[in-house]
Amino acid sequence: MGTSFTLAEIAAWIDGKVRGPADTRIAGVAGIEEAKGDEITWLADTGYFAKLHDSRAGAVVAPADCGPTPMPAILCPRPSIAIITVFERFAPPVPAPSPGVHPTACVAESARLGKEVAVGPHAIVDEQAVIGDRTILDANVFVGAGTTIGADCRLWPGVVVRERCRLADRVVVHPNTTIGADGFGYEYVDGRHVKIPQIGTVEIEADVEIGAGCALDRAKFGVTRIGAGTKIDNLVQVAHNVRIGPGCVIVSQCGIAGSTRLGRGVVLGGKVGIADHVVLGDGVQVGACSCVSKNIPPGTQIFGIPGVEREQWARERAKLRRLPQMTEQLKDLSRRVDRLESAADD
Repeated sequence: MGTSFTLAEIAAWIDGKVRGPADTRIAGVAGIEEAKGDEITWLADTGYFAKLHDSRAGAVVAPADCGPTPMPAILCPRPSIAIITVFERFAPPVPAPSPGVHPTACVAESARLGKEVAVGPHAIVDEQAVIGDRTILDANVFVGAGTTIGADCRLWPGVVVRERCRLADRVVVHPNTTIGADGFGYEYVDGRHVKIPQIGTVEIEADVEIGAGCALDRAKFGVTRIGAGTKIDNLVQVAHNVRIGPGCVIVSQCGIAGSTRLGRGVVLGGKVGIADHVVLGDGVQVGACSCVSKNIPPGTQIFGIPGVEREQWARERAKLRRLPQMTEQLKDLSRRVDRLESAADD
């Protein structure tokens, strides 16, 4: 049987107050609809309150002002934040290579490894690379020549970080992402595409997390940069010389073209496309499947193709919904005009 905790113990983790039997034991955490009798769930939004009556959960983390619940509750100001701690306590351990270099790994003699670094099976650390303390390189990771990776990073299986790139501390890169591939640069000369050398690099600041299957291209010259604390979802393309500010959120399948600039705290919904050399100001939010081809001032919400401000987009959508009715009205007016003109001719 796995580890369990009383509601009193869980409440102490999140500075909450128990309502009901404090000695109720909890062995896990799950959503309202999936939770079983020995699991705790949470109520982040009162809109889900009705679902609690059909839930089999043994307890619920609920807002401090929440009314009576059909199961014991832990009351706290922000359940959606508190439940993160609960998840962390119940999360199973994540497997990782033990500190040291696996016998099948290849580490260049000129590479430098910090304290308690783990290099997994078939990983490669090239010449002059530097790996910071407690960083984990999983199986089949490639770290190129002259690349620096900070402390407490985790590179999951199949990650490629090519030559001369820099990752700061606590960067997490999920499987099969490539950092530092050549930017897409060609000139059409005498009937053929001539490659432009991509001689820049990529710099990723602290506490960035990058999803699986992403591509972050090296700069043509200078740097492609990802700001501190930015979170990038799976299957995102970041082209050469892009600069992404701190604290941004980029959802899956976005494509950001070359030399684009994103300010602090920008949010891109899924499948957003950003044209080259565009500047998005601090706090810009772009709705899913939108395309942006011009500079956007700070704090603006953008939707649609081409991307326009939220209010304009909403007005246009409302008018589009009225088109069938307006078409019938126009046909009726046309018939009435025809009748009036015929009567005038008579």
